[in-house]
Amino acid sequence: MKSGELLQRLEEHGITLDSMLDTAMELYIGNNPGETRKRLKTLVLRYLKDINVQALLMAALLLEGDFEVEGDPVNLVADELIGIDIAEYIGGKMALFNFFYYDTRKPGILAELPPFLDDAVGGFIAGCMTKLFQEDGE
Repeated sequence: MKSGELLQRLEEHGITLDSMLDTAMELYIGNNPGETRKRLKTLVLRYLKDINVQALLMAALLLEGDFEVEGDPVNLVADELIGIDIAEYIGGKMALFNFFYYDTRKPGILAELPPFLDDAVGGFIAGCMTKLFQEDGE
């Protein structure tokens, strides 16, 4: 799958590249947000090409379409597991903390999404933000 195809599928659910970047930057604390957003965009586009990230995001998309869930029940953990897997795949164990930060705050587009997509996209954003900060430290 090409990253453009995945972005198109996400856009069908109201998740655009800009909305993901806006959501990521909403919780960003630091200098030079314009440069950070630019670097984040490059990273997001790179990971949208990764077959493992594509598979997990597609799983969330398919589950939203084929799995009936009302609200976000507390006993549903499969959505959290998808988000955690995406975050940790991209950013390692440190991304887990970022995932929970985005998951509890639900900034931007995350507040509008159904259970599987909010956690999958939140995990994707958390992983990319963590990876971005790790690259800064190298």
